[in-house]
Amino acid sequence: MATFKHISSKNADYGAAEQYLTFEHDEFTMKPTLDGNGRLVLRDDYRISSLNCGDEDFAIACMRSNLKYGKNQKREDVKSHHYIISFDPRDAPDNGLTVDRAQQLGEQFCKEHFPGHQALVCTHPDGHNHSGNIHVHIVINSLRIEEVPLLPYMERPADTREGCKHRCTDAAMEYFKAEVMEMCYRENLYQIDLLNGSKNRITEREYWAKRKGQAALDKENASHAAAGEPPKVTKFETDKEKLRRTIRAALSSAVSFEDFSGKLLQQGVTVKESRGRLSYLTPDRTKPITARKLGDDFDRAAVLETLTQNAQNAARATETLLPQQEYPHSIKDRLQRNKAAINAPKNDASQREVVQRMVDIAAKKAEGKGKGYEKWATLHNLKQMAATMSVYEESGFTSPEELETALAAANTELHETTGKLKAVESTLREKKDLQKQLLAYIKTKPARDGLRAQKTEKARKAYREQHESEFIISESAARYFKAQGISKLPASKALQAEIEQLTREKNTLYNEYREKKASVRELQTVKGNLDRILRREPERGKGRENER
Repeated sequence: MATFKHISSKNADYGAAEQYLTFEHDEFTMKPTLDGNGRLVLRDDYRISSLNCGDEDFAIACMRSNLKYGKNQKREDVKSHHYIISFDPRDAPDNGLTVDRAQQLGEQFCKEHFPGHQALVCTHPDGHNHSGNIHVHIVINSLRIEEVPLLPYMERPADTREGCKHRCTDAAMEYFKAEVMEMCYRENLYQIDLLNGSKNRITEREYWAKRKGQAALDKENASHAAAGEPPKVTKFETDKEKLRRTIRAALSSAVSFEDFSGKLLQQGVTVKESRGRLSYLTPDRTKPITARKLGDDFDRAAVLETLTQNAQNAARATETLLPQQEYPHSIKDRLQRNKAAINAPKNDASQREVVQRMVDIAAKKAEGKGKGYEKWATLHNLKQMAATMSVYEESGFTSPEELETALAAANTELHETTGKLKAVESTLREKKDLQKQLLAYIKTKPARDGLRAQKTEKARKAYREQHESEFIISESAARYFKAQGISKLPASKALQAEIEQLTREKNTLYNEYREKKASVRELQTVKGNLDRILRREPERGKGRENER
């Protein structure tokens, strides 16, 4: 689940960025770590490269460019932009992501989305929280040193000009997040929907407040333990975490908005609604905290949906229902529950062990396997036999024929999802091709307007020769529009919104495809193991057919 983060810096010392990337720093104070001799300590492992700096150091190249164009000379100027792509810790063991491959992806991302900027690209194999997440730092000089094509996130002509500065707008961040999701999909890496909000929105400031608060609490508890006193609190909570917990407690039992407001008021929290948005005021604050800063679970739509569900559950609980016989979960329910677990980190302690194929011991002995392998295979087959029967019974199957029917249905659903995914991918490619041609055509508008302003045929001919490259691009784009049957060009923003929507649909379908594919594989394994248990001879080629 790659994440994407942006930090702007007004620090005129460009060398500080490179120093942070290559030397150890204290995670709380952000000061460099020194050894016993007072020297900087290099990071254990990293990859770093510079772009558009020529043979010069990144800091020198940036300062030279700033002097050349007379930019970034004031204290309040944004001197550089720092982007961070952080990959899921599972990508290394599960999907083969390496530090070198992440560095290549970072360099490619920088070249495509920040052309014309001097940049540093550095990859670290682990984060400050030691979770094992490979992450890429991209630091760019805010000044652009060459003319670049008009990219989808750019809104003004100055965004492409040499000597102008990079702007990280909301539209740009949406575009970058969509591109990171596209990269994860292309590289078969874990991902989350970066374009939609999160249930708990943790800002950078809150994250570090929690880390520092927990460190201070641990230090205090250590002093209590040394004095023989038991610690009162072991987990530090920020004010926002406490507020989230209070709101969730009130939501769990409230059946109406008035009931919800009353329960919060009992805890000293006032909930207000303004322009369709909720905000929460705690006793120790004079300014309320908006739901947007807490997370999507606390906005008006989510709160009302929860209250409606609570009211329906309360109404059903009052009804007198006849006792109903409980049946095992259907295979569809069991295989489709908790779709979010596809992208969530796995917890081996809470998840059932994956069923594996049983081994044909006789065939392996014929291949020359010895007693040690036979002993292992016998124990393995016993474990998989128990796991197979557990899944078989849990799924509610009563005969092997029912299992075959479920496998055929799962295969059909997988093929349907694959077809939908390919259709969305094809449409997305077409839209991106159209966007590329449209942006190129818009870029040539000044040249086309200049041609119309020429009064004589001789002047028009000379003007076309002078701007030959622009007219070649515009005529190529015009031929593309004609071939596609496009008579009226779409608006750039509308086309970008359509591409973002298609990207979201593709990511959703991809997650569904991965889940259904895993379900089919599990059913195939259960069927193969069951056939071996029952000594049934599987039909030749059927398993291979199902896999396709």
